[in-house]
Amino acid sequence: MQKNPNLILLFFVLIISSQIQAQAPKYSNEFLKIGVGARALGMSNAFIASANDVTSGYWNPAGLTRLESDFQFSLMHSEYFAGIAAYDYAALATKIDTVSTIGFSFIRFGVDDIPNTTQLIDSEGNIDFNRVTSFSASDYAGLISYARKSKIEGLSYGANVKIIHRNVGDFADAWGFGFDVGAQYQRNKWRFAAVGRDVTSTFNAWSSNLDEETKQVFALTNNEIPENSVEITLPELILGINRAFVVSRKIGIETELNLKNTFDGKRNVLLKSDAVSVDPYFGFEANYDNVVFLRGGLGNFQVTTDIDRNRITTFQPNFGIGVRLSYFTIDYALTDIGDQSVALYSNVFSLRIDLNRKP
Repeated sequence: MQKNPNLILLFFVLIISSQIQAQAPKYSNEFLKIGVGARALGMSNAFIASANDVTSGYWNPAGLTRLESDFQFSLMHSEYFAGIAAYDYAALATKIDTVSTIGFSFIRFGVDDIPNTTQLIDSEGNIDFNRVTSFSASDYAGLISYARKSKIEGLSYGANVKIIHRNVGDFADAWGFGFDVGAQYQRNKWRFAAVGRDVTSTFNAWSSNLDEETKQVFALTNNEIPENSVEITLPELILGINRAFVVSRKIGIETELNLKNTFDGKRNVLLKSDAVSVDPYFGFEANYDNVVFLRGGLGNFQVTTDIDRNRITTFQPNFGIGVRLSYFTIDYALTDIGDQSVALYSNVFSLRIDLNRKP
């Protein structure tokens, strides 16, 4: 797909300026909010109570205790914004003993082959296309997860350590660290869950790497020169409830409701106030003999105005299917990254491999 070099360059110059200089912005490390695994994405990310596989390391580390095998491995690739941005995910999890599990996850979200036109004009004022290079703007995250079953029947808990690296070519880069905690409680056919993300706040330390020549270009083109600073991702609390229904001997349904609570001021979500904003997500998963799966969900509720200035509530529907073939599970989801004005839906596939799966 042909990219507009001027628009893309301007876009990432703005990213450099805003991300490096902002202190505790409302939206930070948003690439970690997109979601992993086509199973969860098909359920509109309403998954923290349903999580019971290797992707639990991302959604709710407590769910790692419910692995159906001794070892699980998962891969996912998706593309957003009509193929401009690529999202890649890989994870593995293994049981340590009968009560504890450890997992490792890796995420990359990036835009590659961005034209760098800052040196397009040479020192004599001539345009020289041989001076145009390319760079990537990439976000990386590594998660180390640990989960353990409690002595209280039905209760499990877990935690993540997150290591984050972000870079915009050679212009700027950042390192960050954070923690997530989670719990699940099973009570008959009900399951309750809670996840605290960035519980101690996640800190990204940005460093500007611009050389003097590039700084002069930024100054001449009225672009703000980025400076070293620290970006803070504030905590959020997600609550979830799941209910399982048995339709017949081979057909079952699970439904889930999640409430994402943020505390950084009023957001454009369904329930909002100056103190806390609540963003609801709903999803379901129907299965036939635990072999074929059908999924759907609703999320991203927002209150907007139409062309006649009438207030309307919009939402984003998601859809997914899956099939389990022996030790392999292939999932598909049709989902959007969240832009309702354009609705650039993406096809997401993920693969899960189970070794030494329990019957």
